[in-house]
Amino acid sequence: MTKKIVIASHNQGKLLEIRTLLEPFQLDVVGAGDLSLSEPEEPFATFIENALHKARHVSRLTGYPALADDSGLCVDHLMGAPGILSARFAGLDKSDEKNNQKLLDLLQNVSHRKAYFNCCVVLIRHEFDPDPIISIGKWYGEIANSQSGGNGFGYDPLFFIPELNKTAAQLSLAEKNQLSHRAKALNGIIQALQKDSYFNN
Repeated sequence: MTKKIVIASHNQGKLLEIRTLLEPFQLDVVGAGDLSLSEPEEPFATFIENALHKARHVSRLTGYPALADDSGLCVDHLMGAPGILSARFAGLDKSDEKNNQKLLDLLQNVSHRKAYFNCCVVLIRHEFDPDPIISIGKWYGEIANSQSGGNGFGYDPLFFIPELNKTAAQLSLAEKNQLSHRAKALNGIIQALQKDSYFNN
């Protein structure tokens, strides 16, 4: 029997990545936006607390298992900012273009541009799940001096991977799903799913 799982996100780029990675499983994957659910607040100071809060919110509203992630870009020179505020770095309207421009402005004439993406993924079987499945992934790189590439979303056009000599936005979805912070975190979820009796009966 196919189990439904709700992804606690309205971000279509993120949903596409997650759906692609979960394809091998017999899961009916739907997004919170597809169900016209409200976006939960992210009131906490850490990725893990926000991800768990979002998962419980969606599971409470739907009665289904829920998967949520909280992810963001952490820049060394900015002491980990934008961090949990990555989506709203330049304001509440969540503009990728404005966020990227603000980041470039803050790093103008800065030589140390090391950064990493952090992703915390939480999967709960029900709202009151006492043992959520939690996985964290990180993707290391640096901030480019200008935007390049037309793929991806968010800070991808600025996130430069030196060993590939490309930004994340210059990678195909297949390439990104091998390397990204979200892919690494979801791989941990996938490994847990393979052994979890709830999803395998």
